[in-house]
Amino acid sequence: MAQAVQIPHDARRTGLWHRDFALYFAGRAISILGDAMLPVAVSLGVLGAGYGPTGVGFVLAAWMAPVGGLILFGGVFADRFTARRMMIGADLVRVVTQSIIAVAFLTGRPSLVLLIVLSALSGAAAAMFQPGVSSMVPHIAHDVQRANATLRVADAIAQLFGPTLSALLVTFGGAGVVYGFNAATFAVSAVCLLSLRVRPPASLARGTSMVRNLREGWTEFRSRTWMWSVILVWVFYGVFVFGPVTPLGAAVLTQDLGSKTYGLIMSAAGAGTVIGGVIAMWFKPARPLAVGAVVMTVFFLEPLVIAMHMPAGVVAAGFAVSGAAWAFWSVMWATSIQTKVTPDVLNRVTAYEVGGSVLSIPIGQALSGPVAARVGADHVLLFGFAVGIAGIVCLLSLPAVRGLRRT
Repeated sequence: MAQAVQIPHDARRTGLWHRDFALYFAGRAISILGDAMLPVAVSLGVLGAGYGPTGVGFVLAAWMAPVGGLILFGGVFADRFTARRMMIGADLVRVVTQSIIAVAFLTGRPSLVLLIVLSALSGAAAAMFQPGVSSMVPHIAHDVQRANATLRVADAIAQLFGPTLSALLVTFGGAGVVYGFNAATFAVSAVCLLSLRVRPPASLARGTSMVRNLREGWTEFRSRTWMWSVILVWVFYGVFVFGPVTPLGAAVLTQDLGSKTYGLIMSAAGAGTVIGGVIAMWFKPARPLAVGAVVMTVFFLEPLVIAMHMPAGVVAAGFAVSGAAWAFWSVMWATSIQTKVTPDVLNRVTAYEVGGSVLSIPIGQALSGPVAARVGADHVLLFGFAVGIAGIVCLLSLPAVRGLRRT
């Protein structure tokens, strides 16, 4: 088993805000803003085009399925060609896919097939990009948790303003404007990554076997009980919680409260995420996963308040608390991985944990509409709430998760 990661020489700098971290932060922040705007654009755009909640679920699943299916190869390629190169290439691909969708919305009513195909291509690019998101942080920051928390705050600010901005742009300019903005954010991200001076070397020879590389990553992944047990719980969450909550939540909330209020509620989640990220920036528990799992219990207020058809203020408060819990957990989880896995296998291990986390989400997204049509969206969301609480109980019962200590 690999030992705790050693801080690379490139990251031994005084303070967090040196040139390379600032560039990485800028690129990530602007692309995260575009991504935060996109779910609202997808939901309102696809609903407005007449494809219903099922269409929203299919488009979201079309993006997520390639992420889960191809991210293992993304991890190998990142170790073979370097994460930075893979991230730049993925950004350029997404500039093209999002631009085409933008033009399709701006010039008429795009076909559902077009949206699904281009979303799938964008998801494939995301699979090549995502492993490097984790592995780049130890190279550009000495305080890994603080760097992760700072990036999470940027994510939170994007979640705060992105959905409202997206809803307004969709209302006055259509979904195509948001997709165009999203394409521009990927261009900015590519330029920032290209400008980095930190260029981590490849850890794999280009002629080595792909199967062997995947097997080495799997061996490292499965040797950590705390990691694979969390991912196993996340598989169930993908089907019963994370997958259904976006398409069904968008449909229920827009029907009950309107599209503008839906955007404001999503921004409330962003406000909560800011708070969670700031707390994670300074609070460093000795047992990060145990504390993070306890905090995650309140995340499941999100499907609960939707299913209960609460007033807008109560829903917004539930989303805010949920966002704070998600941000705190995310920082604890990312920091644990980045500090307990050696750099030579970090991209591949990250690929396994991300792939396991998201692979089941498309199933939940695709099935949520048809199942909700039979049993009701409220029942699907309430069942997700119950599964969420049960998953936390399972995690806290495991000594490997409960006893993992901060490096």
